[in-house]
Amino acid sequence: MIRIFRVLAIAEGFSWAALLIGMFLKWVTRTTELGVEIAGPIHGAFFIGYGIAALSLWGLQRWPFRVALFAGASAVIPFATVWFERWAGRRGHLTATAGRGPSTPGASTSARETAGEAAGV
Repeated sequence: MIRIFRVLAIAEGFSWAALLIGMFLKWVTRTTELGVEIAGPIHGAFFIGYGIAALSLWGLQRWPFRVALFAGASAVIPFATVWFERWAGRRGHLTATAGRGPSTPGASTSARETAGEAAGV
């Protein structure tokens, strides 16, 4: 999920650039709407994917609310997802750390161990 998030963060930033170029061509030069017609849906898909990935990592990585808030806000500001991805990586929020999930050995007690302890074994 971390790798997917990183790819989506960068792709969302580049799709912002493509959309801004398309908007420039449509509204400033008034030459074509093709850039917006193509880049708009692509950017929308990356935006939604980035949001879903950020929400998933918030739960999986147990991000503090502040980090999740920064991730969400970065999706609204052009190119900020790239900045957030780099910032979160430097702060250790995008690392697969042992002991974070219940699948880690020793993190959960098996039914047999619990029964043995209850029987005094």
